[in-house]
Amino acid sequence: MTAKISIIIPTLNAEGNLPQCLTALIEGLPAGLIREVIVSDGGSTDATRKIADATGADVVTGPASRGGQLRRGAAAARGQWLMVLHADTVLDPGWSQVVGGHLDMPDAGPAFFQLSFRATGLMPAWVAGWANLRARVFGLPYGDQGLLLRTTDYHKAGGYPDQPLMEDVALVRALKKPLTPLPVRAVTSPERYQKSGWLRRGAHNLWTLARYFAGTDPKDLAQAYRR
Repeated sequence: MTAKISIIIPTLNAEGNLPQCLTALIEGLPAGLIREVIVSDGGSTDATRKIADATGADVVTGPASRGGQLRRGAAAARGQWLMVLHADTVLDPGWSQVVGGHLDMPDAGPAFFQLSFRATGLMPAWVAGWANLRARVFGLPYGDQGLLLRTTDYHKAGGYPDQPLMEDVALVRALKKPLTPLPVRAVTSPERYQKSGWLRRGAHNLWTLARYFAGTDPKDLAQAYRR
C-alpha cells in the first residue's frame, strides 16, 4: 500500500532547526505513513537546502513568502494527505501511531497538534495553553501547531493563499470540516517570544489576528510582525 502523507515544511535559513524537525519524522517511515517530505525553501543562504537534500527530502524553491512556499509545496505533493510543519517544530515520539489511527478513521477530517515550547515556566505554559484553547474552541490553529488534512479538502478550500502572514488562518477558515485536536505535542522554538517578551509577543499576535479579521493587508501585517 502506498504511504499516504506528503509532509511540507517551509524554510528560510533554518539550518539550526531543520535537522531536529526531520529527525522526529523518521518514525513515520517504518510505520508506512510518509510518502515524501517536501522542503519548500524561500531562498536560504545557509545550509538549509543541503540538509534537506542530504536527508532525501524533495526541495522546491521560490520567493520568500510562507503562503507562497506552502502553496508550491502542496502543488508538488502526491500524497492523499498533507501534513504541514514549521521547520522549528518537533513532534513528540509516538506521533506516527496517533496520526496512523486518525487516518484509519473512515470519516477522518483535518487535524492539528498540541502546541508546546522548548522552554519551562509559567509564561510558556500559559501562551501554549491559550493557543491550544483558541484552536479547539474557535477552530483557529496557527501553523506552528501543525496541520494534517486530506489533499482533496485542501484543494476544495482553495489552498494556501500566496501571502506572507496569516496564510494558516486563511486556509483553516476556508475548510468545510471541523478540525480535530490530536494528542501529540508539537514542540516549537520560543525564540521570538524570548526576544520580545512573552506577554508583549502574545498581545502582538492577538492584535495581528484582530487586524487581519478587520481586513488589513497581510503584507502590512508581516512588516509589523517582523518589527
